[in-house]
Parts: sequence; structure tokens; C-alpha cells
Amino acid sequence: MMAVDHPTTNTVREEALKKIKLNLTKESRIGEIDFNNLQFGKKYADHMLVADFDGQEWKNAEILPFQHLSVSPSNAAWHYGQAIFEGIKAYKDQEGEPMIFRPYDNYARFNISAERMGMPSVPEWLFIGGMDLLIDADRKWVPANQGSSLYLRPFMIAADEFIGVKPSDTYKFVIITSPSGPYFNKPIKLLVQDKYIRAFPGGVGYAKAAGNYGGAMYPTMQAKKQGYDQILWVDGAAFKNLQECGTMNVFVIIGNKAITPDLTQGTILAGVTRASVMDILTDMGLTVEERPISIEEVVAAWKDGSLKEVFGTGTASSVAYVEQLDYKENLIKLDTTKYSVGAEVIERLDAIRTGRAEDTRNWNYKVGSSAL
Repeated sequence: MMAVDHPTTNTVREEALKKIKLNLTKESRIGEIDFNNLQFGKKYADHMLVADFDGQEWKNAEILPFQHLSVSPSNAAWHYGQAIFEGIKAYKDQEGEPMIFRPYDNYARFNISAERMGMPSVPEWLFIGGMDLLIDADRKWVPANQGSSLYLRPFMIAADEFIGVKPSDTYKFVIITSPSGPYFNKPIKLLVQDKYIRAFPGGVGYAKAAGNYGGAMYPTMQAKKQGYDQILWVDGAAFKNLQECGTMNVFVIIGNKAITPDLTQGTILAGVTRASVMDILTDMGLTVEERPISIEEVVAAWKDGSLKEVFGTGTASSVAYVEQLDYKENLIKLDTTKYSVGAEVIERLDAIRTGRAEDTRNWNYKVGSSAL
């Protein structure tokens, strides 16, 4: 994934202010939150953003108190799965000001997902500008604690009240936010899946479609019953080449090489954290290879001692160390206390996202000064 160029904060913010109604709460719920004990995705900030697509244009854009949505039982999304989402994080810089990490890359990917699912694109003023205003309204909800962040969940669902099989004409776009701690707070154990398939060429594996995650639920439940945390997905033809690591992209460190599966088959999500980690690994002097990698290659590297680390990357998890891989008769155990590459990646990534290191690639989007 290439970093997406973006205009100045003020330009987008000004357009959003003209088009988005502000209906802010007079009583914050922030006193209910223990910022020293945050669970991922359990609590939600004071406000949310909603907007409607009427078949021609986006309208009724509003930031309002967090609340339930009223949706018909005949809503097309319930029946045919037209639903997509993104995961983004905001952090506080060293002056305590909120910054969003690479939102334009998520914005581009969101509209790629929308196209694949037959849904309308979302304009910049709504996605980026709306997110700017939303975080500005809830800037006190952005945690300052190490390892914590404000998790942002933009999503779009079909809105037609019609159960005929066709793309919906109308849609609803929403952004909710959640102060969150680490998704995984310990190293994980993976089962290499050789029965169920996450994605296949020509499918929707590259889109952040809700159905991708729904389809993975049952196999993951079975893996957890066996004592694993997640599944290492492989291709559906030969059950050989690595795809994704649970809901994350996967990296394998063999010698001085960092290898991650390539995106050419359209079966793997083009992770924003993945792209960031690839750049950071290059900065660290490792050779980064984006190519097919088979589970047999991983096993062989483990047997000859050249397999150093395996970790997953994603917005929710950031970098998750893998301490065990189970593939047929091979039980690969790794000492994550010796993960020097993963540890440096985490440190460099966190330093950029929190303003402790120079943002040479213009990854951070600074939320506009509060005037709400």
C-alpha cells in the first residue's frame, strides 16, 4: 500500500463544518471510564457521526450523542451482507493534542471495499472531515496511556427496507469511537488451518467486508477450543501459502529477511499497519520480501534455526508476537522474549504515532484546533 497524499487539515475541516450538523451533548460520560484499565471495544465515547445516502448524494450528516440506531427488520444489510468497515486509531502527541494515524490510507481502502460490495463511495469531507470534527468533540477521550488509543470504527451498511436480492439504493454511514487498550496483551498461539478457507482469488478477501469476519467465526471457535488464540490462514487450493494471521497480516523473520505474503491474489487485506511495518523494517536494515511464502518454508526455517520471529500486524493489535505455530506434526515454539525485530518495530511505530519521533512520511493527521 502506498501512502496517500492528503491536503491540509484546515481545507477538509472547513468543508466538513459547512456540511455536518453538530448536536453535542451537555453531559459527558467520560467520568465512567477508567483509563488505566481499558478493554478493547467495550466502551464508547460521547459522540458518533451518522449520514445517509439517498441514492444520489450523501445528506443528513450529523455528529450527535452516541445512541442506538433505528433500523427496519427488512434492512437489506441484515439479509444480504452489504456491510463494510475500517479500523483506525488516534493518539495524543507530546503536547496532548490528538493525531489520527494514516486515515487517508484507510479512506482509500474503505472506498475500494465499497466498490467491491456494490456500494457508493464516501466523500472526503464526510470520512476525513467528519472524523476530524468527531475527535475534536471527544478529544478528552483519546487516552495518553502507553499502549492505549482511541479506536475509530467507520462503517457503512445498506439501508433499503426491501428483501429482494439486489444492491441497496440507500445506505447509512457511521463513525463510532472507543478508548481502548491492547487487543492482545500476551503472545499468541496459532493453528495452521488446513480445512477451512478465509478467502480465494476472485472473492472479497481484499475488502474489509463484514462477511469475511463472520465466515471466520466458526473455525476460530474450534481452534480456541483446542487452546489456540487464532488461526493462521493458508490458501484454499493447496492449503500451503500463508494468507492472514487471524484478523491480522503476518510477517515471518528468517535470517535478515522479513517476509510477508503479497497481495496479488486479492485474498489478503492491504493492511495500513502492514505497509507501515514494511517501511520501518526497511529503515531498520532488513530485506523486506513481499511474496508467496509457504508453511513448509516456515517449518524448514524453524528446523534449520533460521526462523527468528513470527508476528501479526493490524490496527487493533498493532504488533502481536506469535509464540507457537501448530502445523500437522510440527509444533513450532518461539521464544518471544528474544524478539528484537518485533520489539524495535513496536517502539519505532509507537514513537511516530505519538510524536516522539519525526513523522518523515507524513503519516499523522493532526486534528483541528478545538472550536466546537
